Amino acid sequence: MKKGAASFKEELEDDIATGRLAPGARLDEASLATRFGVSRTPVREVLLQLAAQGLVELRPYRGAVVSSPDPRSLMEMFEVMAELEAMCGRLAAQRLDDESEKKLLETLQACAEAAENGDPDSYYYENERFHRAIYQASENSFLADQALNLHKRLAPFRRLQLRVRNRLHVSQSEHERIVVAIRAGDPEQAADALRAHVVVQGEKFTYLIASLDCNTRKSA
Repeated sequence: MKKGAASFKEELEDDIATGRLAPGARLDEASLATRFGVSRTPVREVLLQLAAQGLVELRPYRGAVVSSPDPRSLMEMFEVMAELEAMCGRLAAQRLDDESEKKLLETLQACAEAAENGDPDSYYYENERFHRAIYQASENSFLADQALNLHKRLAPFRRLQLRVRNRLHVSQSEHERIVVAIRAGDPEQAADALRAHVVVQGEKFTYLIASLDCNTRKSA
């Protein structure tokens, strides 16, 4: 079945974000064209778009591969992500309205259920909705767009973090602290809680790099 460029671009983004296409995996134009029922030209265009987003790297002699940034670059991206999320949390605490609060509580509950079930895949999707609810609650569309773009860029690596032992329950506890601060109208506490939730350090970073190395070797 033929798909439009936008449609199969979204599907490739999802494959990368969910780890079905691991960092370092090769993206063969011919195979993708066959899979999506299109010519190689739109496939090439989509790969260029994904490369512009940082999700794909175009390498000489290897073609396109799923992006696998070095540890330093990855740490830098997570540092920026932590600050963007902190800004969203600060503004959300100042601007929270009834509708945004309802959405925030709904996504928090969905995350709690996924964590209780010990389902990292379900938790990943609910976690995405939770963070988007905070972006929307900030009522700053430019900031929300910037946060969402980097969130997508880091999605494959954030997903890996959820496989750390007990990470789901720790993450959910952090979510609860974030929501308490936002609902209390405490901008600095909300910012601090989100920054600590997103930044990667210590055991989380060690596990992330080990998982990244393992996935890259499998894809080589």
